[in-house]
Amino acid sequence: MTDDVQRAHWGNLEGQNWAGLARLSTEEVEGDDLAAEPSDKHRFVPMTGRDIKSTEEQEKDGRSFVESRGGRYVYTYMEPDTSAWKRRRVRLPDGRTAYRVIRPVFEGALEDLKRGTAPNGDRVDGLIVYDIDRLTRDPRHLEDAIEVVEHHHRPIIDITGTLDLLTDNGRAMARVLVTMANKQSADTARRVRRKHKALREKGIPVGGTRPFGWQDDKRTLNPKEAQLLRDAARRLVEGATWHSIVAEWNRQEIVTTRGNRWTRAVLKEVMRNPRLCGHRSYTISDIDPETGRETRQIVVAQDDEGKAVIGQWQPIITVAEWQALVAIIGEGPIRGTGHNTRTYLGTGTLRCGKDGCGAPLRALKAARSQGKPEGYFYYGCPGKTTGRGCGGIKIGGPETDELIAKLVIAKYEEEAAAREATVTPRAWPKEVDLANAREDMADLKQARRNRQISAERYYADLNEYEADERRLIKERNAWQRKTLAVRGKPVDMAKEWHRDGVTLVERRAYVERVLSAVVVLPVGRGRKVSMRDRLVPIFAEE
Repeated sequence: MTDDVQRAHWGNLEGQNWAGLARLSTEEVEGDDLAAEPSDKHRFVPMTGRDIKSTEEQEKDGRSFVESRGGRYVYTYMEPDTSAWKRRRVRLPDGRTAYRVIRPVFEGALEDLKRGTAPNGDRVDGLIVYDIDRLTRDPRHLEDAIEVVEHHHRPIIDITGTLDLLTDNGRAMARVLVTMANKQSADTARRVRRKHKALREKGIPVGGTRPFGWQDDKRTLNPKEAQLLRDAARRLVEGATWHSIVAEWNRQEIVTTRGNRWTRAVLKEVMRNPRLCGHRSYTISDIDPETGRETRQIVVAQDDEGKAVIGQWQPIITVAEWQALVAIIGEGPIRGTGHNTRTYLGTGTLRCGKDGCGAPLRALKAARSQGKPEGYFYYGCPGKTTGRGCGGIKIGGPETDELIAKLVIAKYEEEAAAREATVTPRAWPKEVDLANAREDMADLKQARRNRQISAERYYADLNEYEADERRLIKERNAWQRKTLAVRGKPVDMAKEWHRDGVTLVERRAYVERVLSAVVVLPVGRGRKVSMRDRLVPIFAEE
């Protein structure tokens, strides 16, 4: 036993620098509300009564323990809302996929302890935790901690006396205690899953903050908020942009259920939630093995027959309307929804058309010597000195912006006329195919329950049926989106464009929805070409 480890075993920390690890272990309690806030997708509660002791209290207790024994407390590794038991899917260095407990703070603390240096630059000789349960509930992580003590001679101790990694007998007992704690976590997780499965099957709402659109009982509609969501759903299907709705709500001082201003991301999460059409849902979370980032997917709960579970609350929109929204949200990045800080309408849309240059045009303010009015500007191709562009295109800014506006308004009017001339489409022709696919899945599950087929055959067939179901759902959503667009009232873009209070960002969003680019053609020496003939619009659907 080395000197530092021996002295820690005796309780003499004189002259040593110590860091603390404070972890608050929590379980995720699923919510189907989303509550108009991404942070409300999950609610966290302590896993055990022991976890009620906050990280701040653990830090305070660790500091007092070290200083009372002559040591110096130099740093705290904080792990709020961190499970020491739940495994996530990860990609190993050799390319294989495995399941591991993800605790970057814990792993970083062990590496720092091996080097003997804390993140703040102070020397660190040992690590203190409140008890063994705060250190880990995972046998693999326990062995990593034991390695630090045995082979790198850095003591790891606790305050309560349940953790002893400094002796052979203590390490053996620690392995037993962690194994028991691991089983306790597994038992708790199983009970929680069973409870939430029962809640899902009955369509009972859960979660903390009330969802936007409903009263505090999470069942009865809030008339004003529900109407706002209906209008937003209709406008999105008809072609309005996310930003235009968000900007309008914020101007009217409409806030989320937590009293915050609306953002595009929050609105998208609310409109994606199946609760809007009365379906019970839950969230599946995982770690992307490639990036290490947590991913969350909202899934509609299904009963034993594969049918969507109906929630015990009043719906705001129909299932068809919600599916049309999902078709819009799920088709990759929505055009015109990004944050835009540009100060000119054509920036980012106008492209140089000289000799295939294709560089985006920049706005250039006119010099006073050019005799132009105050604030006049040009769009021009940047020169080669900037590393991009030929410098051979220049066109008046205000006149170009006016023509872009006319193109956008004309395109919306064209779409409106097409809708009015279109006969209401018939019902989706593959509804029977989707019903048959779901019936096949239900029969397959029943056959597996009756042990009529092997597990290998079950999962192979299930993958095929699920792929068919996803394909058919995607086709149906696209069909319903077109159906609702035909039946809906189109946006009056001429009125919307000149509406009082409309912002440049909103107008840019409409431009980006309609136009992928506008190519500006060059003018030959001595020629006069109208502004309209110089602009070649590339519409988004092209």
